[in-house]
Amino acid sequence: MTQDMLLAQEQAFRLAAFLGVLFAMALWEIASPRRRLEVPRVLRWSNNLLLVVLDTVIVRLAFPVLAVGLALQAEAGGWGLFNALDVPGWIAFVLSVVLLDLVIYLQHVLFHFVPGLWRLHRVHHADLDIDVTTGLRFHPVEILLSMVLKLGAVAALGAPAAAVLVFEVLLNACAMFNHSNIRLPASVDRVLRLFLVTPDMHRVHHSVIPRETNSNFGFSLSWWDRLLGTYIAQPAEGHEGMSIGIPQFRTRRDLWLDRMLWQPLRGTAYGSTRNADDTGVARTKPEA
Repeated sequence: MTQDMLLAQEQAFRLAAFLGVLFAMALWEIASPRRRLEVPRVLRWSNNLLLVVLDTVIVRLAFPVLAVGLALQAEAGGWGLFNALDVPGWIAFVLSVVLLDLVIYLQHVLFHFVPGLWRLHRVHHADLDIDVTTGLRFHPVEILLSMVLKLGAVAALGAPAAAVLVFEVLLNACAMFNHSNIRLPASVDRVLRLFLVTPDMHRVHHSVIPRETNSNFGFSLSWWDRLLGTYIAQPAEGHEGMSIGIPQFRTRRDLWLDRMLWQPLRGTAYGSTRNADDTGVARTKPEA
């Protein structure tokens, strides 16, 4: 089988996994929601999904090769750590998935604490509700920078192509899962978050309280937050009472695609808490 055929199959598999998880999470949110949504779903979904389409087109135009294709090239050329070391394939596979997840965790921390990067990343945080589409809502420039970092990590590790494919599918699926507005039994959540980031764990990260916003950075594996001291178990205001978003952008007009694309150039990097109390919680509901 040629490399082109392998890449075509990879793209088909990723698309099927994406649509399957998106559809499953959307149905679960309708059947058993965790929080009452403040904004009509049609407004948020239409603009969030338009942003996904735009991101996908830009990435395809910007990069002649993506992560799995680069992994195949690295394997053929003998580039990277695991292609240079004589280690069993299964060890290279497992370590590649785990280390790539650590790279994404560290990237996420970086995008919170470097002001210019936060301007891009706050598009993700400015959603006024959190559900499955929030996990897909990223500014195109952030997506491009993330892809550069991911490609660099894949090349440096010499990660097996199969590991890169599994990592990318898991990352995408976990992002949709842990942003979903779904209710899990407390006992299930307690066990699951020992390994994976759950919706209740990640929802803390979307709180307007700065201390909570700067916590729970993991997308797939929950270990990094615990090991590196960025873990907060529950939001101070509770999951039903917490405010989602950031204080700067709280109108429904800010949810439109054109405003999302322009948002990094608006206001100061970290904004004001004039409409929040001394904990940083915005007490006003989203404005029309």
